[in-house]
Order: sequence, then C-alpha cells, then structure tokens
Amino acid sequence: MPKRFRLTRRFPVAMTEDGYRRLRRFAAEAGLDEGEALSFLFEHFDSVTDHDALTHRLRLFNAALDDRKK
Repeated sequence: MPKRFRLTRRFPVAMTEDGYRRLRRFAAEAGLDEGEALSFLFEHFDSVTDHDALTHRLRLFNAALDDRKK
C-alpha cells in the first residue's frame, strides 16, 4: 500500500541561498514542490548519496560553517 503524502512535521530551517536555489531547481526538474523534494531526498537518502563524497563534502562544509554564520 502506498504511503499517503501528508505533512507530519513543520520545522524552521536555515539554508544558504545557493542551497535553496539548488533545491528549487531539483524540485522543478522533478515536478515537485520544495517540501515534496525534501521528503523524497530524505526518504531515499542512502540511495541518492555517495557515502565517500558526502563525508568529504560534509567536512568541507563544517570547516566553513562558522564563517558563513557571520
């Protein structure tokens, strides 16, 4: 039986402009709205990410995070 799509949680998020633009582009290409695109990405996180690349990118992002918050 397919899962019903309903909003179960609302949470405030902080995103960079680049991240939001990329989310909007992905959502438009997939024919989804931004919330549906995020749900898809997190429901299928392991299959849409490369673990090694993710770990490397996360280290780079965390290293620059303090400067981005200023």
